[in-house]
Amino acid sequence: MTVQPYSSPRLGRRAFLAGSAGALVTGLTFAGKTRAQGRDPILIGEINSYSRLPAFTLPYRNGWRLAVEQINGAGGLLGGRPLQVISKDDDGEPGSAVAAAQDLVTQNGVHALTGTFLSEVGLAVSDFAAQRKIPFLAAEPLTDAIVWRQGNHYTYNLRPNTYVQASILAREAAKLPVTRWATIAPNSEYGQSAVARFKQRLTALKRDVTFVDEQWSPLFGLDASATVQALEDAQPAGIFNALFGTDLTRFVQEGSPRGLFRDRTVVGMLTGEPENLIPLMDQTQGNGPENGAENWIVTGYPWEDITTHPHISFVKAYRAMWNEDPAMGSLLGYSAMTALAVAFVQSGGTEPEQLVNTLSGMTFGSPIGEIRFRPSDHQSTMGAWVGRTALRDGKGVMVDWSYVDGEDVLPPAEIASAWRPAEQAADPGPVATTEPDAASPVPLAATETATESAPEPKEEGVPQSQ
Repeated sequence: MTVQPYSSPRLGRRAFLAGSAGALVTGLTFAGKTRAQGRDPILIGEINSYSRLPAFTLPYRNGWRLAVEQINGAGGLLGGRPLQVISKDDDGEPGSAVAAAQDLVTQNGVHALTGTFLSEVGLAVSDFAAQRKIPFLAAEPLTDAIVWRQGNHYTYNLRPNTYVQASILAREAAKLPVTRWATIAPNSEYGQSAVARFKQRLTALKRDVTFVDEQWSPLFGLDASATVQALEDAQPAGIFNALFGTDLTRFVQEGSPRGLFRDRTVVGMLTGEPENLIPLMDQTQGNGPENGAENWIVTGYPWEDITTHPHISFVKAYRAMWNEDPAMGSLLGYSAMTALAVAFVQSGGTEPEQLVNTLSGMTFGSPIGEIRFRPSDHQSTMGAWVGRTALRDGKGVMVDWSYVDGEDVLPPAEIASAWRPAEQAADPGPVATTEPDAASPVPLAATETATESAPEPKEEGVPQSQ
């Protein structure tokens, strides 16, 4: 599928300034009020799992399409060059994603790559980008391996990764009088990373915590009955849940009538994102607050209640274009395309090395405020919202939420740099001395004082990715 530059005349420079939510504060300027046309386009190759995961990737596509519409409607980039996105479906398979990336680079001559959802797919495209020396902005993968253990000079990551989100949730869990935990997650790169990080961060903050059970499910193949029974048999006081999509809904539908969640704390990564929360609460709200998915501690995106002017402008523009409410993917797609536009302008061209170097340390405006790509590890400082699940007018929402900036929980630069393969760096940097595995004792942030002088135990029994 090829997405050509948009031609709708309704979004001019003024509309972009309102909708881009402050992108211009980073130095992004445009050719004028005339729509970009007549010059060689700036080509971006975009790859995602549209056929396999439409509930998550279609909002993301709508987000980046809105950004492209606004950029081209405001005059394009670099003296009037239109931004053109050539989009391909990876079917949720790493091999298909690499083949798509190969076509985009060799046949279409794209200047940068972006996208991907599943962590395994993101890692495969990241490796391809390093081999072909082309910039890759990973928009949606969650694994922290993409910037640390398998990080490289050409890959940057936008979404708050498993380390960030697990650290935020662990802080909340550590405040509770709960010491006996179990976990449930997909047996995938994301799931393994999420569980390992949550265990690491929580035990660093609360030394008397024990994990009494781990349940692993094939991605979108949860055996809900067996899983619920195993968790009930383990009798945890708290459950860390990293399921998403249909697996999450099946889990709650099975666990609620059997009382799995009654008088238990549940902490859920991603559960508060609209793509998960709305269908989950639609299917389970009849179970009541004690038995269903209400009052869980979750990370998510409470878009309805974010009242900053840039975000309100983004929501207004998104609704006007698509006649639907934004989801987490919408925000990520929009922000990823905005970041690349800023990078092209600040680099002054499309030369790959210049673009990669421009991204290092670059700050750009997004609907939720300024975001920076850290030079030490190429992870963005985009944070996450943490709160509790609730029903409002029959709809799933997050309440009592707060936003935690990624910079507040990411490891210090010197540690992050040491976690990256030294041979991948373009410039000499710290030599990697440790792998960023779940046993690495790392401060929650440079200013935090959690006691972590002793090495944490290695995690045993973690299955391999599927």
